[in-house]
Amino acid sequence: MELVKHSPSSGIYAATSDYVHAMEVRNPARFLFVSGTMGLHAEGAPGRDLSAQLDLIWSNLRAILADADMDVGNIVRLTSYLRDADYAEANQNARLAALGDHIVPTTAIVVQTLQKDWLVEIEIIAAA
Repeated sequence: MELVKHSPSSGIYAATSDYVHAMEVRNPARFLFVSGTMGLHAEGAPGRDLSAQLDLIWSNLRAILADADMDVGNIVRLTSYLRDADYAEANQNARLAALGDHIVPTTAIVVQTLQKDWLVEIEIIAAA
């Protein structure tokens, strides 16, 4: 599998160092579509605050990816659903910490979550 980033330099707003407009996936053998994942402990209780929930989300995503013999380097698309726009920076920082140099197309959307104590939900697409 080959990942090719696409961020045209003209005719569209510039991509930043932690953002890419598109990711081409060449010759994948398989895709993994992951449901929105919340910052919940194994017993289903949410993390106590935004930071704890973001840590739990990334831990949960790593567990799901590992079950499919993948890791965060296989992520090719990410969507974050934030209960509050003020969570954007913390969400971005958690994503950057989790992915390191692996930059993928990402979107953050402010939404009303199904439970008031669910602060962030992240869904991903991975390929191998």
